[in-house]
Amino acid sequence: MPQTCYLRPIAFVDSPQAEEGAAVRLAGGMVYASRFAVIVRDGGKVVSRERYGVRELEAALPSLPGDVRSQWDDLRRVHAPLQCGERTIRLDQPQVMGILNVTPDSFSDGGQFMDDPEVAHAHAAAMVEAGAALIDVGGESTRPGAAAVWEGDELKRVVPAVEKLAAMGAAISVDTRRPGVMEAALKAGAHVINDVSALRHDPRSLEFAAASGAPVVLMHAPGEGDDLHADGQYGDVVLDVFDWLRERRDAAMAAGIAREKIVLDPGIGFGKSLADNLALMNALALFHSLGQPLLLGASRKRMVGALSAEAPAHQRLGGSLTLALKGMDAGVQLLRVHDVPETVQALRVWRGLRDAALTDFTQLPG
Repeated sequence: MPQTCYLRPIAFVDSPQAEEGAAVRLAGGMVYASRFAVIVRDGGKVVSRERYGVRELEAALPSLPGDVRSQWDDLRRVHAPLQCGERTIRLDQPQVMGILNVTPDSFSDGGQFMDDPEVAHAHAAAMVEAGAALIDVGGESTRPGAAAVWEGDELKRVVPAVEKLAAMGAAISVDTRRPGVMEAALKAGAHVINDVSALRHDPRSLEFAAASGAPVVLMHAPGEGDDLHADGQYGDVVLDVFDWLRERRDAAMAAGIAREKIVLDPGIGFGKSLADNLALMNALALFHSLGQPLLLGASRKRMVGALSAEAPAHQRLGGSLTLALKGMDAGVQLLRVHDVPETVQALRVWRGLRDAALTDFTQLPG
């Protein structure tokens, strides 16, 4: 295994003036980092970890190993907005993606939006009105142990929901692993492909996604085939997921998907232990070094229950908001959530704090 390098932000400030300019803006967003760790792995084992301030790192870049220089450029990369029909989703600030499950065995809502299309439509409309920038429609449960879904059933669930959302002018992503469902959903009015298998489940997916021109979300999951949760064994979960996402990003680009249309998701809860998930949450800012917008899907996940006396999924709002705020503090651009009004409110307060910090010039000397 060759030597690999990683550039991880490890200290953050509310504004660049807090460090008299010695802080950099992550991913063109509202989060600023002032210190960084350069981590080197050899044979899969970490062999060094050096820490730098901004000016120290810039001076050291010519002598640092591997692709640290390109990662330095990538973590400061400004991302163009996602264009979803007539809607433009800016990526210079966090955005909320509302979840619409149209499957009978969703872990979080028990299929309550499947049996009555009008209930699903009303719920989607409420999420849009509450401030969701994007609605993510899924017709297949990917929880651990969920049975595989026949493509025909998935199409019957997803396409009518997408058509309803398109009629109301919403920006829509389709949560699917199947190119046939991707194609039908895009024709029905969806704009984004969100594939929890990172376009691995079907060999036709990469080619179709590239030909479609649609933005794609590539999520980390260790398993292949129907069980995405299998084979979750890691040497270092954070660095292993980073390497895996880098490989999938490069595979997508090699297949013809434009770099500016690739979003990456570390896959919280997919083939990962509680310790793995906590490590990934604490290291989210590292993934900006891949140079792509990031999506975080931690809402109502098992880790919240594990840390809160086994609270059932519908009672995990507080923990879900904590994880969403952690994502905002790390500069994540898209937050995939069930509880849209509450998350949007948290985001707006977070945004107010950030705006206030950027205009607070009392931090400057003199």
